[in-house]
Amino acid sequence: MVEDSEDPSEETQYHIDVGPEDVASSVLLPGNPERVEKITAHWKDAEEQGSHREYRTVTGSYEEVPISVTSTGIGSPSAAIAVEELARVGADTFIRVGSCGAIQEGMAVGDLVITTGAVRQEGTSGEYVREDYPASADHEVVCALVAAAERLGYDYHTGITMSADSFYAGQGRPGFEGFEASGSDDLVEALREANVKNIEMEASAILTIANVYGLRAGAVCSVYANRITGEFRTEGESRAAETASLAVALLARMDEVKEREGVEKWHAGLSLD
Repeated sequence: MVEDSEDPSEETQYHIDVGPEDVASSVLLPGNPERVEKITAHWKDAEEQGSHREYRTVTGSYEEVPISVTSTGIGSPSAAIAVEELARVGADTFIRVGSCGAIQEGMAVGDLVITTGAVRQEGTSGEYVREDYPASADHEVVCALVAAAERLGYDYHTGITMSADSFYAGQGRPGFEGFEASGSDDLVEALREANVKNIEMEASAILTIANVYGLRAGAVCSVYANRITGEFRTEGESRAAETASLAVALLARMDEVKEREGVEKWHAGLSLD
């Protein structure tokens, strides 16, 4: 073996630079490495475990529950690498914590969008499974995110997300010198009429890969822009971070209740109080 080969079977994962003892079972997945501190600001403690390329991993605790965060960079290909390598070192629950563009009226900048499923308008998940395989969020993760947003008093929306592979042409925006991709002029309107709530770039791949591997995954994004009203502000990052962190604590409680009651899945008939 070449000494510096990119062998994905090595215990310390090549791209994310962490091993089995470095991450908790639940990992938050922001895109921007700079968002890591905004997430860990809500935690009791935090220690960096690895930093390589766009991947920065920190592990700590929130409400006494172990939790990790790994930044994934922009787009589904790099997010898929993070999920792959984190799963190999023991993670089994993933929550994307990102930003998005809302495409429905009544969704304000700073609101949260909790994804229940996603339109797979990215190519990464298609390399794992056939195109008609659904990108669905785990129902326990969705419930935990909704409960967290409710407890924190944050405005939120639930529904279908569209994940694109490009920020400009793939999201119906003009490219360089006004270039318009085929179909871009009616893309947002078609999605809006189908009751899709928001557009971003990673959720569908994360959800699809997690489902293929039997892992839990979900997504919560703060609305930075409303494509209908034209409003844009970088707002709501802290709300998404706190909601996802509390969701991890609630998921841990759900797991305790399931074990106590002898059931495999948490449901509405079980109490978290």
